[in-house]
Amino acid sequence: MLTVYAFATPNSIKVPIALEELGLAYMLHGVNVRKGEQKAPEFLTLNPNGKVPVLVDAEAEGGRLVLTESAAILIHLAEKTGRLLPASGGARARVFEQLFFHASGLGPAFGQSGFFQRQAAEPQPLAIARFSAEAKRTLGVLDGVLARHPFVTGDDLTIADIAHFGWLWRREFAGVGFEDAPHVARWYDAMVSRPAVQRAIERVNALVPAA
Repeated sequence: MLTVYAFATPNSIKVPIALEELGLAYMLHGVNVRKGEQKAPEFLTLNPNGKVPVLVDAEAEGGRLVLTESAAILIHLAEKTGRLLPASGGARARVFEQLFFHASGLGPAFGQSGFFQRQAAEPQPLAIARFSAEAKRTLGVLDGVLARHPFVTGDDLTIADIAHFGWLWRREFAGVGFEDAPHVARWYDAMVSRPAVQRAIERVNALVPAA
């Protein structure tokens, strides 16, 4: 049994998308980060870092596995099934390259851009300018990658595409659009039209309480 603890966040959405694409059954538990539930003692026993998503794989090789960090979860699911990640060689390396680019570049830039624009207690123009520019710069890098092939690492969908999708799904938070990234826009439309992606979005959005 696979259990996912998540909310409608850029990092959370990646795990249900992967599970839907892989055709794996899973239970989805909502952790309302708007109410601080990710800091509750019972959740911190799963992830001391106090963040979603978390995957609990009750039937993992070697016994029950509690796994945090969205990229690590994606890799685990891909290796568990032998899908969405090349087995070896340069193609596999390209997937990891994009996973690390997302984790160290695009994701943090988008997150910080959104934070300083929308959540900082006091306006900080320097930080806003810095991270807004970095979010747009990293988006431009991704646009250049997608100018060369349909998906992030080539002709086929991989977990690298799923990793990038999360923050591009929530790009409005970072104040970023696709006006200057036509290749990302084409890729995003292709991603959001996939039935597995649509099912994942529907399930994750259902975790948000009605106003």
